[in-house]
Amino acid sequence: MDRTALVTGASSGIGKATAAALAARGYRVVGTSRDPESLTAGQRPDGVSFLPLDLGDDASIEALAGAAGPVDVLVNNAGESQSGPFEELPPDALRRLFQVNVLGPVRLSQLLLPGMRERRRGRVVMVGSMLASFPLAYRSSYVASKAALRGFSDGARHEYSPFGVWLTTVEPGSISTGISERRTRYTRESSPHRADFDRMLAALDRNERSGASAERVAATIVKAIEAPRPRAHYAVGSNAALVFPLRRLLPSSLVEKATHRRHDLRR
Repeated sequence: MDRTALVTGASSGIGKATAAALAARGYRVVGTSRDPESLTAGQRPDGVSFLPLDLGDDASIEALAGAAGPVDVLVNNAGESQSGPFEELPPDALRRLFQVNVLGPVRLSQLLLPGMRERRRGRVVMVGSMLASFPLAYRSSYVASKAALRGFSDGARHEYSPFGVWLTTVEPGSISTGISERRTRYTRESSPHRADFDRMLAALDRNERSGASAERVAATIVKAIEAPRPRAHYAVGSNAALVFPLRRLLPSSLVEKATHRRHDLRR
């Protein structure tokens, strides 16, 4: 198989599992990390080479696009998980989140899509979140960033499919990747939301510890990549096959209540 796949954030979690799965299927896989030189052997999947990427730096994004060469598959996986009461989210933190979760992946896609279009083949997978469809209190910034990423993918999909290039969004639910240890959190000690916020985070961490494996998400990403006509959206984990049909059938107020009860938030 003469195909090159670029997977951002490939040293851990979903990115690492996806890079390993693609390498095992014969792709030439390039993974990214902020500092590839610091990676241990355990962070480097077999058959995966690494290049540096800082999604907060446009020059780093452009350098990666040049160094990677022709790319047939782009998996935009790297991102930040952020939590906090809406009124307490620092403006600088919000700007960074949208740069890393939305604008960075969009820019990288813009740089690589012309080559895919010219070769009339390619796949771009945005790794989103089921929270984009099931918004959760104290996760508004993260929800908004993942919804924005899906919106870019959905719109651009119709521009590129005539050229044999497909964009799709894979939305994981609760996944056991250890991301809870890396989540940025913003709340004041004296916050009126503090008790609710702490309870939500405890439930979020609990759900993720018992969630689906990163390998299961990777299998869904590979399925999207290798489908002749990938769907616009794939969801995996958190009983996705059940909850999305229910979301279409039930009143939105009940869906909202169920989402919050799952995270120990009751009104």
